[in-house]
Amino acid sequence: MSNNTMLKVNPFEIVIEQINAVCDRLGVDDIYRLRLLKCERELTVNFPVRMDDGTGKVFTGFRVQHNDTRGPAKGGIRYHPDVTLDETRALAAWMTLKAAVANIPYGGAKGAVICDPKLMSQGELERLTRRYASEISILIGPESDIPAPDVGTNPQIMAWIMDTYSMMKGYAVPGVVTGKPIEIGGSRGRFKATGRGCMISAKLAAKQLNINFEGATVAVQGFGNVGSSAAELLARESCRIIAISDSKGGVYNPKGVDVISLLNHKKETGSVIGFGNAETITNAELLALPCDILVPAALELQIVEANAANVRAKMIVEGANGPTTPKADKILHDNGVFVIPDVLANIGGVIVSYFEWVQSIQSLFWSEAEVNDQLQQVLTNAFEEVLRISQSEKVDMRTAAHMLAIGRVVKAMSLRGIYP
Repeated sequence: MSNNTMLKVNPFEIVIEQINAVCDRLGVDDIYRLRLLKCERELTVNFPVRMDDGTGKVFTGFRVQHNDTRGPAKGGIRYHPDVTLDETRALAAWMTLKAAVANIPYGGAKGAVICDPKLMSQGELERLTRRYASEISILIGPESDIPAPDVGTNPQIMAWIMDTYSMMKGYAVPGVVTGKPIEIGGSRGRFKATGRGCMISAKLAAKQLNINFEGATVAVQGFGNVGSSAAELLARESCRIIAISDSKGGVYNPKGVDVISLLNHKKETGSVIGFGNAETITNAELLALPCDILVPAALELQIVEANAANVRAKMIVEGANGPTTPKADKILHDNGVFVIPDVLANIGGVIVSYFEWVQSIQSLFWSEAEVNDQLQQVLTNAFEEVLRISQSEKVDMRTAAHMLAIGRVVKAMSLRGIYP
């Protein structure tokens, strides 16, 4: 989908529509509904960065806290040329819902800088990150708001944020971010946690839908951290990955694509395009492939009213945040496509971020097996709770997940009351 098409759909308007629909269904009091429809804190920063050629450039960044009733705000930082304040608001709100679905004690936040990290050197990225971290330091902290990686950011960027914040405090504060390298307090299992959550969700749904998971065909849109991890872990479970795409296009082989070889090809060339023994396809064609499992793991607003009827997957596992619009949701539901929504399918990242935060604060670290076992347990509980609501209330999985999440946040707000 082109950026122009994406810009016509405001992701925060989708969030408002989703929250209103569930508040209507649950009979939520207006004061709690109004609080959920607004973000608690929004910081916009415009800051200078010295570029490699000696010139200075002013960048715009955001940090948004949607709701911190259930605990410290938590959410990633996105570096992308098209990111907006409304997109950041939407992502922060979805984080509130994710943490509540997982039943971990966090609220939702999100950060962003309007930039193209692919066109910046390591030095420029470090200077941008450190200045942005200092600008948002009035909001972030291990007890108040904990950033993490998102699109365009990675463990190294988290390390720079952690160091910048620690320098300002005068001592090491590893708990200020998650998704950081293991050597400075990161958690084992964190890097692949979101992709692992997608795999676990798909496996649970396959059992529910009587799909034979071994040999199930999979198409993955997006080959960043989430898409590549999901594809690799699904392949390890003996699923057949038939198509994978990135921002430049995709590759397709009905007999199966070797994920590890494709990862190496992308590292060497910068794209999945040109991979041997596979046909080149577009992202639009990938979304329409007949398959058991479709994993949209790129950006939001990929499955819309115009292309939803083309989807021929039996199940959609939303690795990305907000890849499906409400109108597309209805079409998919009417066509019998089982959708595992973003606030359930991709909560592996926030679950293991919580584990990392706990480990950082306690300075007591777990093995990767312990992390993965705990992730499996928390995600399975969340999936079963959402499925139970879906079946008892006769609603789709997204509505059920939102009912579970909003119910928990509203209960917390009512118990805490309004200050003063």
